[in-house]
Amino acid sequence: MTTRPTLALTIDRLIGELNALATISEAEPPVVTRVVFSEADMRARSYVKQLCADAGLAVTEDAIGNTFARWQGSDPALAPIGTGSHIDAIPNAGLYDGCVGVLGGLEAIRVLQQLGFKPRRSIELVIFTSEEPTRFGIGCLGSRMMSSVLAPAKARLLRDKEGRSLDELRKAAGFEGDLESIALPLSRFHQFVELHIEQGPILEEEKIDIGLVTHIAAPASMRIVIEGEGGHAGGKLMPGRKDALTAAAELILALEAAARSTSAMDTVGTVGVCEVFPGAVNSIPSRVRLETDIRDIDGARRDSVLNALREKCDETAKRRGVAIATEVVNADPPATCDPAILAALEQSAVAANKTYKKMVSRAYHDSLFMARIAPVAMLFIPCRGGVSHRPDEYASPEWIGTGVHVLSRTLAMLAS
Repeated sequence: MTTRPTLALTIDRLIGELNALATISEAEPPVVTRVVFSEADMRARSYVKQLCADAGLAVTEDAIGNTFARWQGSDPALAPIGTGSHIDAIPNAGLYDGCVGVLGGLEAIRVLQQLGFKPRRSIELVIFTSEEPTRFGIGCLGSRMMSSVLAPAKARLLRDKEGRSLDELRKAAGFEGDLESIALPLSRFHQFVELHIEQGPILEEEKIDIGLVTHIAAPASMRIVIEGEGGHAGGKLMPGRKDALTAAAELILALEAAARSTSAMDTVGTVGVCEVFPGAVNSIPSRVRLETDIRDIDGARRDSVLNALREKCDETAKRRGVAIATEVVNADPPATCDPAILAALEQSAVAANKTYKKMVSRAYHDSLFMARIAPVAMLFIPCRGGVSHRPDEYASPEWIGTGVHVLSRTLAMLAS
């Protein structure tokens, strides 16, 4: 067959599967909550694995639960083309984030099967474990370990809020084997392409069908703990105060100023956590914990913001007489998407008569880490209002169908 298939997917089937997956949740519909290794997560995995088996795909899992569903090509010795995403969901989420890339990837394979396409390279659907940081405080756990970004020794130190270890929880979920076996060689995938909702408003606002991701921004996360002196809000006079929260306020504004100072649209800085102790209206805060997120597609520019924040911490500690401890939790390098895959995506969009825009992903995804071991690219579809990680997250059947159409054409090109 031609490597430009006509749209043969049954969109009702795919939308039905997305809706069915959304009912497997730790919360009442329409809220979707699926924390990794929870009962809902395990039921969701079983549901998707059965769909893959029904499509004739060979399903395997690794020691942390990364799942691989392979459509065998005519030359099994060749490295496969990968596609996929994740199905775990943060608390109070919606039904499209990650899941469109998994079930849409499966539908793209079924489209090609129905059209009689015979891939030379195998096509492998990947369902990544724990893209969301909900349980262990670190995102993209499965792809970090697959790409050797997270070493097994460090992974064994991970604990959830109840103090349960990664090893304890994965084994309770039925995933055995050594963590050392998870890392993949550079030859494991020939290319990898991920379908995802944009999680931003640009495509919808500009009425564009498809986003072709050229760069994936990467975060640097720093944890800051400020230790001051508490006391009665009325009894401690202003000249002698060592207020941890007012010191924290300076740091929050300093991060905002540093991110703005680059004059680059792609530099963003956020303080998403501010925990104040003891948290009483008539008590001077004695301790504050901040968690920051700094992102850019330029690693050096992002790190300049991180360094400026570190310097501000030192200066503030000395001037205010407080103790400030900093810890860089992660500082992942950005990724540049592969020109050959982008060319295939562009050709597929043109052949499908779909409009497209080259753009940056400011959210990061498993593809960021897959870029360490294979050429990658991403394609975005619109989502209503740019809303994501909320129950009202929405992508229309038309948008989803377009994404799967372009993905199926692209997989056919890459696997030929």
